[in-house]
Amino acid sequence: MPTLVIKSFPEELHSRLKETASAHRRSVTQETIHLLEKALLAESSVRLDEKASSYWAKRKLLPEFEKALQAGAFNELGDSTEMISEERDIK
Repeated sequence: MPTLVIKSFPEELHSRLKETASAHRRSVTQETIHLLEKALLAESSVRLDEKASSYWAKRKLLPEFEKALQAGAFNELGDSTEMISEERDIK
């Protein structure tokens, strides 16, 4: 079985983990595995829900807009974060 070593683990978080493990009558290792499984399962179910129910991901583009995208009409604008940063730096 693989081993996971976490360096520089925050003391406060370790204390909370020990308390939670004790409350659930688990070892710190068992509690850590349980919490990781729970978090990863929740994350994967959120991703599946987003993919399944997202209107914006499934919407059909107008033919004119799709042609403009394919022609590269909006590529000139560049990265919006750069434009925002430049605007912020001017003020």
